[in-house]
Amino acid sequence: MERLSGLDASFLYLETRSMLMQVVGLIEIDPSTVPGGWSFDRMLREMDRRITAMPTFRRKLHDSLFNLDHPVWIEDRAFDIERHVHRVALPDQGGDTELADFCAHIAGVPLDRSKPLWELWVIEGRPHGNIAIMLRMHHAGVDGVSAADLLAQLCSLTPEDPELDEAKVDTSAGGASLPALVADGLVNFAVRRPISIARMLPQTVRVPFGWASRARSHEAMPAPFRAPRVAFNGTITPHRSIAFTQVSLDDIKTIKNHFDVTINDVVMAVVAGGLRKYLADTDDLPDRPLIAAVPVSTHGDADDDRLVVEGTNKVTAMMMTLPTDVDDPVARIETMRELSSTAKSHSNTLDASLLRGWAQLIPPMTMGALTRLYSNYRLAERHPAVVNVIISNVPGPSFPLYFLGSRIRALFPLGPVAHGMGLNVTVMSCDGQMNFGAIACKEQMPDAWPLMRAIEDDIKLLLEACDA
Repeated sequence: MERLSGLDASFLYLETRSMLMQVVGLIEIDPSTVPGGWSFDRMLREMDRRITAMPTFRRKLHDSLFNLDHPVWIEDRAFDIERHVHRVALPDQGGDTELADFCAHIAGVPLDRSKPLWELWVIEGRPHGNIAIMLRMHHAGVDGVSAADLLAQLCSLTPEDPELDEAKVDTSAGGASLPALVADGLVNFAVRRPISIARMLPQTVRVPFGWASRARSHEAMPAPFRAPRVAFNGTITPHRSIAFTQVSLDDIKTIKNHFDVTINDVVMAVVAGGLRKYLADTDDLPDRPLIAAVPVSTHGDADDDRLVVEGTNKVTAMMMTLPTDVDDPVARIETMRELSSTAKSHSNTLDASLLRGWAQLIPPMTMGALTRLYSNYRLAERHPAVVNVIISNVPGPSFPLYFLGSRIRALFPLGPVAHGMGLNVTVMSCDGQMNFGAIACKEQMPDAWPLMRAIEDDIKLLLEACDA
């Protein structure tokens, strides 16, 4: 029996009709690379074959009124690949705008919790005979890193179909009887939780004092609720706008090497530049710099098993000031280097397991009720903005990949948005390219393409500065 961790389950409790907790990957593939030619039916059969060795794709949620803890994952005995894979075509050789509009519509539709929490759309009718693949999964089952790992299992280094690991074929995704579910939940509730609280309280109490101490010496990352409010910092709706772009990873590395910064510094700086241009053009640019929430993966870090439960989501958050108040792109990237260094230094002093530990104690019914109250009364607009935007940088493969036989030409990641944080910009490198994806609440950012164009322009300005 595999129980969801508190952080995994929190994405279920936080979800409302307008705030969908989904992780989306938009892939552009070249079907001409498939040995023997492209066929939807052949692709479907091959995906079905590979999923026999991927139990994560076959697991669904299970709960009971008598369960005192978070839900568990169990095998879907009625799993049917055709309930998850859909085929559509864009009209008139649909371009990027038409593709983004279709994906934005799908991104605003909840996943069916009665079956495994993922869905794949095969989108034909793209220019040059290419095909787009939209894979969306619930955040309760994946984070950025684990989603990339799952996607990698559907990919190979050559177009030929790989052999499966026989040890994993037909491995069960889990099961749970009512007595075991109740007994395990009772132990967690009555024994594990009090121990966790006793261990976390002293560490948690020290956090604000340490934060204040670092702030006095200007070595702290920005505190929550200090961000200036902009258009995408209110209560969101179910409607989405999406845009994406692809730039050369060599160009990003040229900027990185010239200014002696990290790739992540370049990403943060050009997104800051794009946001400055977008907000200036919409007469919404504040005098103070924006603040971003930056997810930080803790995969590979050692966990205290008395504090947290092993789960899929292994992530914490870092607050980072964005130099959107700096006009010159060169000065902006140099400022970003200092801001990033301060934020990382402060973040490294914090126990990454605290967030996941407290999430383990979330009461399901209470959290769901509070989330609905927060949404219905539009409370995101009644307090200072926590942060302005979510920005994530997920490292990807540096070599060619084939998705079920087709060469991947682009891979655009799209994360969730939330009340008060109606814009998410996620970046992923793949095969020598850097892919930027933006998803926003449509009422707050009706068109996300100007932001993508502004990011492209900022990269060009930095490259010109390198040449100069």
